[in-house]
Amino acid sequence: MIKSLTVSHSFHLKLATVALAILGLSGCSGVISGAGPYKGAIESENTTYNLVEINANTIAPYMRSAARPMQASIAKPVAPSARLMPGDVLSILITDNAPEGSALFAPLSTGGTQLKTRINDQGKISLPYVGQPFVAGMTLSQVEALIVKQLKGMTTDVQTHVELVGDLSGSVLVAGAVKSPGRFSTLQGPLTLLDAVNQAGGPVMEPHLVNVTVRTGNQVQQFNYEDILAGNNMVLRPNSEVVLERARQRFVAMGAVGEPGLKDLPAQNTSLLDALSSVGGLREGSANPEGVFVFRMGEGDQAKPTVLRLDMRDPAAIFYARQVVIKPDDTIYVTNAAVHEWQKIISPVVQTMMVGRVAGIQ
Repeated sequence: MIKSLTVSHSFHLKLATVALAILGLSGCSGVISGAGPYKGAIESENTTYNLVEINANTIAPYMRSAARPMQASIAKPVAPSARLMPGDVLSILITDNAPEGSALFAPLSTGGTQLKTRINDQGKISLPYVGQPFVAGMTLSQVEALIVKQLKGMTTDVQTHVELVGDLSGSVLVAGAVKSPGRFSTLQGPLTLLDAVNQAGGPVMEPHLVNVTVRTGNQVQQFNYEDILAGNNMVLRPNSEVVLERARQRFVAMGAVGEPGLKDLPAQNTSLLDALSSVGGLREGSANPEGVFVFRMGEGDQAKPTVLRLDMRDPAAIFYARQVVIKPDDTIYVTNAAVHEWQKIISPVVQTMMVGRVAGIQ
């Protein structure tokens, strides 16, 4: 019996010693975190980054901007003059009103002579009496004038009408993150950027996660698809290329949050509160509300990184978190509460000591 009491006393003494050691450790390092740096270490003086305590006096540079208003203007499609290129198919109507017997083509009264020709890889077409003129780079009206010029002297009164019926020069290529990529014709009329994307089935992701690149051959423009929906639409030039790609709109959530990992920003102008909500919020029972940090790389070669800190125990911090903007590549880090770390440390120690106690009693 005396041996049992001695072992029990020794066990409790060791347990108390471990607890005091852990309390001392927490006092030295601030709040312990098992998923990253200690809260105290982040808050200590350093030359690597700027630590900003978010409050009413410091929040202004980190607030999200106001939502941009929707534009009332619309893109008005105006048919541009398409420049022909190899692969285009032309339908050519030639009428010849010369006296009967001297006409090379059918007269207008009978519907004229209808011809169809494709521009070959050398940029030429082939027509009877006209030969093989080079037409690549010309407009339809220029081809009409060329045919009339080539037939001059062969007949007295010829008229032509040229129509593009199979086009590469007038089409638009849509590729990338759309449901049905492909080349879309402008024969039915000019296409706006929204027209082209809609004909390709629309983007496969949320609008704010899609960047749009428009190439025209001598100019490159980039947009966020959400901005296009807000009214920043445009008429596409023939033979343009439209490429939709995933925008780099991601952040990292670490520490005591519900769903840590690499996440998509839930909106284009995401607040810290929205971002925390999208990862399940602070983990109940293990998070330290006083240790909510946002790590942000500096902008520019000389700019130092910034670490923002919020004390979520302050009721006003909820409003601050609603106003602070989260940028792509930010890292949100929530430290663990000290008691959670103590439990992780004490549990295996207690289990080991309990095993030793049982062995000692036996």
